[in-house]
Amino acid sequence: MIAWTAAPRSLLPALTGARILAVPAVMALILSGPNHGSAYTAAAIVFAVAASTDFVDGYLARRWAVTTKLGSFLDTTADKLLVTGALIALVDVDRASPWIAAIIVGRELLILGLRGVVAADGTVFPPSIWGKLKTNVQFIAIFLAIVRWGDDLGPLRLDEWAMIAAAVITVMSAIEYLARFSSALSEGAR
Repeated sequence: MIAWTAAPRSLLPALTGARILAVPAVMALILSGPNHGSAYTAAAIVFAVAASTDFVDGYLARRWAVTTKLGSFLDTTADKLLVTGALIALVDVDRASPWIAAIIVGRELLILGLRGVVAADGTVFPPSIWGKLKTNVQFIAIFLAIVRWGDDLGPLRLDEWAMIAAAVITVMSAIEYLARFSSALSEGAR
């Protein structure tokens, strides 16, 4: 029984750490993809496994009731690193729009700053349904951009449509957070 109660304390940080460690591997595989087609397959697998650890550690943290402020911070940071790293590499190999990458990375920096302002007041910054949806759609869009399946669907490919959806939901998520915590921003201006 002692080993089971210790499991949450070691497994959850390990899952988050694995997601962070996957970032350079995913980037390196994507960047070598144009010269080695199988590198995209490997990148997609590593990315999918890393992204799935987000769902697993979130589920287990809630189930085992071991959520902490540090764990929450590291979990969201790992997500942002994975998304940002993959997007940067995808832009470099021309599988993602620099504009969409700028929207997604810009939102992450904006909300990171907002989190800092809100935390300085001692207010909790809980995730919203928009934030969770944003993460899921970003993961799907990035996965699709790595594998780049199928032909065009109208003027764009499936992964390009998914990236547009990710950008729209990312903006909606930012608007929701800014509206919810606008009082923290206006109080800080005084």
